[in-house]
Amino acid sequence: MSIAFIFPGQGSQIVGMGKQTAEDFPEAKEIFQRADEAVGWKVSQYCFEGPQDELNKTSISQPAIFAASVAMLEVIKNRTALKPDVTAGLSLGEYTALYAAGMLSFEDAAVLVQQRGEAMQKAAENSSGSMLSVLKLDEDKVMEVVEKARQGDTLVAANFNCPGQIVLSGSPEACSRAAELASEMGALKTVELAVAGAFHSPLMQPAADALREALNSKEIVLGKAKVISNASAEYYSSAEHVRDGLCLQLTSSVLWQRCMERLIEDGTDDFYEIGPGRVLTGLMKKIDRKQKVTNLSNAGSIKKFIESLED
Repeated sequence: MSIAFIFPGQGSQIVGMGKQTAEDFPEAKEIFQRADEAVGWKVSQYCFEGPQDELNKTSISQPAIFAASVAMLEVIKNRTALKPDVTAGLSLGEYTALYAAGMLSFEDAAVLVQQRGEAMQKAAENSSGSMLSVLKLDEDKVMEVVEKARQGDTLVAANFNCPGQIVLSGSPEACSRAAELASEMGALKTVELAVAGAFHSPLMQPAADALREALNSKEIVLGKAKVISNASAEYYSSAEHVRDGLCLQLTSSVLWQRCMERLIEDGTDDFYEIGPGRVLTGLMKKIDRKQKVTNLSNAGSIKKFIESLED
């Protein structure tokens, strides 16, 4: 049996995340304190109290989701014998995955996540970008939509999340044309995402450049668990490979579906989603219904899980 820990990305933030976990488990409380110190502002306060519109800002939501996810992870690490053979995270969640595998220290990962969020926010403010989720249209047709709707503007497939859910990213005009074309070609619906800009597209190149500089100053070591890259659906093999993958992830597609299929092909059969929300649990149902995902997203589910191991 092979175990995977998987971690959520931006969009999973909710006011109150990690609050009960920090109240019930001292190791979770300590993680929030360390996060506050590492980034120099009250990550914990935004997680516990919001407000939601502030928590939704890219520069705040990324450190907040990272801290909440690690707080929950530490409880699992301290109170169970469960250890991952492989880790993965959706976009921002890849930093939590690298920390969980022992490849990045907590403080370094927290600072990188903050710098990444700020660089993405800045790149978004300096360019006009949008994202569009296309539902229930096969990959070939979505790529046809992208080619036809681009018309000289920026437009790419940003996230291959699961069968029937592909997210496009680019200029607002190209996204608008894509929405119309996708509907004409049989998409169930298209949803414009409430994001600051065109993430995972060439419009994020300034953020990738800033991130490269930040990554070069941090130590990355290969850990006990393997980590699979969003950008290639391959396992990281060196520190430089990690740096390249994290930069590439900002400007190119997140291959989540392929990452999960690769893990399943390689014998992973026990998945644990650790962190706020149920996004990855939901995606797995569409990728491979037979796979069991244990969702550990709050104090209640974590306590229940620990108790089940003690029975």
